[in-house]
Amino acid sequence: MLRAALFALAMIAACPPIVRAQDGPSPVGIVTIDIDRLFAATQLGQRISEDFRAESEVLAAENRTIAAALTEEERSLTERRGEMDAAVFRGEAEAFDEKVQGIRTAQDSKQRALEESTSLGREDFFVSIRPILGQLMIDNGAGAILDRRSVVMSVGRIDITDVAIAAIDAQVGDGIEIPETLAPALDNLLDPVADAAAGEDGADTTGAN
Repeated sequence: MLRAALFALAMIAACPPIVRAQDGPSPVGIVTIDIDRLFAATQLGQRISEDFRAESEVLAAENRTIAAALTEEERSLTERRGEMDAAVFRGEAEAFDEKVQGIRTAQDSKQRALEESTSLGREDFFVSIRPILGQLMIDNGAGAILDRRSVVMSVGRIDITDVAIAAIDAQVGDGIEIPETLAPALDNLLDPVADAAAGEDGADTTGAN
């Protein structure tokens, strides 16, 4: 998906929001960016990563709380076993196992949603900054932007990663105050985890009876 998004930049000169530096022959040059560093070093990319880390910590804390509650419930059941009819104990043990499996399924689903939203957030990041990269491409007289890792040999001056980072930080910052021209692309970017996990909120993962 990332390579597809970057490849699409080769066509961005035709996009209305981007202003050409001057009329003339189509650009034939190529510039490169380090997409990993672009995400890691920009304020917006760092904020997205921090949001995901925070969500991961919340989920990990929730898992620890659930595990502690289940451990206590299992201990209580074990201690009462000697006082219970065998059939009653077996029924409660089976019910407990069923509850554990249900909770595990729900928590695993939340983890998958978090991982999927992390991947989508990274892809959406590159889609949202496309206008900025496109203008930089045109300003540098290039017809395409390539991932630096796909280039076998080049001279250093075709890499515009540092310039792109500075431009993104200047125009978008961390995304709290979004420029009107970029707002539509960033509408669903900064809180994808909450949206992805919304469907899980109705599930009972507390283990409460």
